[in-house]
Amino acid sequence: MNEATIGAIVEELRETLKGRVVGKIFQLSPHAFVIDFRLPSNVFLFISVEPNMPRIYLIRRSMKFFEKSYSSNFLMFLHKRISGAILEDIRKLPQERIVRLDFATEDEVEGSKRYALMVQLTGRSANLFLLDETETILMSLRENKGEGQVKGSKFLPPFNPRILSVDEKVFDRGNYDTLSEALDVYYTRLQEERNFQSKANAAASAIKKNLTKLEIKEQKLLEELKNAQQADRWKRYGDLILANLHDAVWEDGRLLLTDYFDENTPIIEIEADENIPLTELAEKFFKRYSKARRAEEEIRNQLERLKLERDKLAELQERLNAAIDARDESFLDAFLKQETGKKNDEKQESKFSPYARRFISSDGMEILVGKGAKENDYLTFRIAKSLDFWLHAADYAGSHVIVRNPNKLEGLPPKTLLEAAELAAFYSQAKKQPKVAVNYTQKKFVNKPKSAPPGLVSLSRFKTILVEPKIPFN
Repeated sequence: MNEATIGAIVEELRETLKGRVVGKIFQLSPHAFVIDFRLPSNVFLFISVEPNMPRIYLIRRSMKFFEKSYSSNFLMFLHKRISGAILEDIRKLPQERIVRLDFATEDEVEGSKRYALMVQLTGRSANLFLLDETETILMSLRENKGEGQVKGSKFLPPFNPRILSVDEKVFDRGNYDTLSEALDVYYTRLQEERNFQSKANAAASAIKKNLTKLEIKEQKLLEELKNAQQADRWKRYGDLILANLHDAVWEDGRLLLTDYFDENTPIIEIEADENIPLTELAEKFFKRYSKARRAEEEIRNQLERLKLERDKLAELQERLNAAIDARDESFLDAFLKQETGKKNDEKQESKFSPYARRFISSDGMEILVGKGAKENDYLTFRIAKSLDFWLHAADYAGSHVIVRNPNKLEGLPPKTLLEAAELAAFYSQAKKQPKVAVNYTQKKFVNKPKSAPPGLVSLSRFKTILVEPKIPFN
């Protein structure tokens, strides 16, 4: 609101409000207040000191509009000082965008009291101040800095190098009966537009953020794929070692081999540990080859899933753009609500980190692996539900493993069972064994013996599976 408009609206407010008694005071937002002067037709004084849109005028609203109201120390302070007070005058300070409301009230103990509510509509320094009879600031809505703007000091307007332009015009009220009506319609529409743009920007930003995450993940996977595609080299080394069992020569930590797969039969060098027998060294390269081949297959699967996610996001982006063009606010609300749900899920995931490692099985089931004895107890008896699945290496100390079962399945899918069991074996003292027995059951069959140390449990029913200890995920 420019200074000319503030001057005009103050004249309108004086005519309507002077001599009126303050009823209830409502706080609609951190910066917006409504004062009930007991006017007919549900008319109230609206004040906002929002820095980017400070304003004051009369509004017409039903009481239902004030049901969802805020509360603050300043609101309670106002209630205590000016509820039941009479508005003696309202005026604009000369050459300032500040409105002063003077109140008079009767106190049973202290007698007559006077207060002034200063409505400072000055952009970034916009604020509300309640002054006593000596012009001292009793309280302010926001903590401002500067002379005459701090609690306990005499009020002074903020420094303002701005000069009133002779061309500054009062807001055009058009066909509306009052300036307040025109201002209310204008600012309500402006606020609605800002709210819509804020939602649209938030939704667009969320999609852009998700696309960026996918791009980063894709780059990492492509790099891993490049490394995994060297699998044939490890197989070639293993074959060459076996072919050179009697001819191989060690030289300064390098194994010199004749490459019989090349028609020129050159000598090649392999860096290796000469303390390892050649047959074991060959087996080590073969295992490395097998692992790289499995990794390559899994990486390609992940890249394919990534492509599907990216396609879905691109489709969602098109729908979002169409919704913005069509001004479909319900679509934006639904989208942002879903994004909020995802963020809450991420927070839920992060809360596991202090006591559990988290994995997702090939079937999409959540697997939690305890990090220690106390953490195992917390995971099993505080987090796990009765129908979740529980796994542990048989006859060895190790982590409790929980597979979440929100769909209340009677049994685990074979692939998930294998992966969870491999994790239970790996995160146990049997991790160096070639094969490990792992007990599994539902959490409802896991009990805590009385006075048992952390991590120790008893099982009333279980089955056993034999697995290789490993982390089955890339």
